[in-house]
Amino acid sequence: MNRIQRMSTLMLKTLRDAPADAETTSHQLLVRAGYVRRVAAGVWTWLPLGKRVLDNVTRIVREEMDAIGGQEVLLPALLPREVYESSGRAQEYGDLLFRLRDRKGAGFVLGPTHEEQFTLLAQDQFTSYKDLPAILYQIQTKYRDEARPRSGILRGREFQMKDAYSFDLSQEGLAASYALHRGAYQRVFERLGLDYRICSAVSGAMGGSASEEFLAPAAAGEDTFAHCPACGYAANTEAVQTALTPVDGTAHGPLAEVHTPGTETVEDMAAYLDVPASATLKNLLVRIDGEITAVGVPGDREVDLGKLAELLAPAAVELVTAEDFAGRPELVRGYVGPQKLGIRYLADPRIAPGTAWVTGANKPDTHARDVVCGRDFEVDEYLDVVVVRDGDPCPSCGAGLRLDRAIEIAHIFQLGRKYTDTFRFDVLDADGRPARVTMGSYGIGVSRAVAALAEQTADAKGLCWPREVAPADVHVVAAGKAAQTQAALELAEELAAAGLRVLVDDRPVSPGVKFTDAELIGVPHILIVGRRVAEGVVELKDRRTGVAEELTASEAVARLGAKPTPRDVGDEHPREVSAGR
Repeated sequence: MNRIQRMSTLMLKTLRDAPADAETTSHQLLVRAGYVRRVAAGVWTWLPLGKRVLDNVTRIVREEMDAIGGQEVLLPALLPREVYESSGRAQEYGDLLFRLRDRKGAGFVLGPTHEEQFTLLAQDQFTSYKDLPAILYQIQTKYRDEARPRSGILRGREFQMKDAYSFDLSQEGLAASYALHRGAYQRVFERLGLDYRICSAVSGAMGGSASEEFLAPAAAGEDTFAHCPACGYAANTEAVQTALTPVDGTAHGPLAEVHTPGTETVEDMAAYLDVPASATLKNLLVRIDGEITAVGVPGDREVDLGKLAELLAPAAVELVTAEDFAGRPELVRGYVGPQKLGIRYLADPRIAPGTAWVTGANKPDTHARDVVCGRDFEVDEYLDVVVVRDGDPCPSCGAGLRLDRAIEIAHIFQLGRKYTDTFRFDVLDADGRPARVTMGSYGIGVSRAVAALAEQTADAKGLCWPREVAPADVHVVAAGKAAQTQAALELAEELAAAGLRVLVDDRPVSPGVKFTDAELIGVPHILIVGRRVAEGVVELKDRRTGVAEELTASEAVARLGAKPTPRDVGDEHPREVSAGR
């Protein structure tokens, strides 16, 4: 491969100003530095520098997947719609799914993920227990019709993803495959230089018994996670669980109704009765697959509708509308209470048996005091559905939680038999009897990792890539006229001979433009070839720290050539994995 890229021939146009719609750092800088260009909302072209970074991330992911025995395949992005309909995910994805028909009218989709197709592929190839365990993976473009694509490549409608799938015959085997992927992901993100957290997550529509997210803390992140400084607990806010702790409710008096005119909101009712909002019971009405259901939470808390939807997936969750109250006299808007309500009642664990509340009396302008859970009403199912707040008790140790924003960069699932049951995927066991295969699913957002790195490492001057990901190891800047340019090109040859990837700025533009672009592009080291090159002296600048020093050209080559040797990715196989047939 050519290790020298001259900027005079590089397809690159840097921009002084960010696009008007660019709100996040990564969006602004990846466009300004000439890494990507917008084609349509949520659709991006990767330009030469951006493609190099994307390829470096891909290489690291591929090396670590191969190290745990993964076998790379490439499935089509254009898939028969009937496969997604048979698994039910055509309905689960809804409008997120790109749907189309061919000239003969057959239905197809653009793949958002490939659990179904991997299951069918494995079913075709693996017939015996001797073929398992096995890990298959691909690095491929995925498609989701996001309603509001934003933040550049962070939330696109077309994106690069590595998805892997493990196939085992037992829960113990699945747990081992899950551990292999978890460790591989840790090595991937450490090599990328990403700051990340492993957080408990909700499996949702994916199903399965265990699920964890890898989150990269960043202000631009769309995910919120909770973490405990005291014990290290970390979870997506949708996965934070509060313990159900019953209390003795016998001391409370009988339920008593109180006339409370014009108090349809918690705030109005709490003020009217002179009670704290935390002592009131709020009852939100939703439709779950069309069935009106009440969700009870303390009056000072809000229902996290996203969390509720994840916990009830694949059921569809919607807020009720004014039309839902028509013909339902037992549903009194603003005065709903759980007692004698006559519909399914879900509650947050804070509404524990024995707790007493002020809540609606199911009559206009009326509330009820001393409404005791377990005495005056029953809960059909407990779900932790409140919006988590800073200071909420840690489920592990009880200390106060902290909330931070983050970018989801990976998600791993112990799927179990959700898809193998759908497609009746069995192999013959050691006794020659059919045995149902169990699966794991493991995804890394490859293009998203590029944006996450940009968010975490950029500074006020531009991008600042870790060395293993950067489009080059060193950016040589010819800060002068013909003599400096010729010296810069000769020095670039020496650096390339030492095994380095070199970007050399030999353009006929001012040194100021070159220095600004070098900071914006973000290669880890900037080597400035200026007037002192005639004395054999150049300036080496660390892009991250800004520290610069003068060295001889030979010293600079020796310094930069001491590149850390990446670990031998073929030397670790924590568990033997079948090579298939």
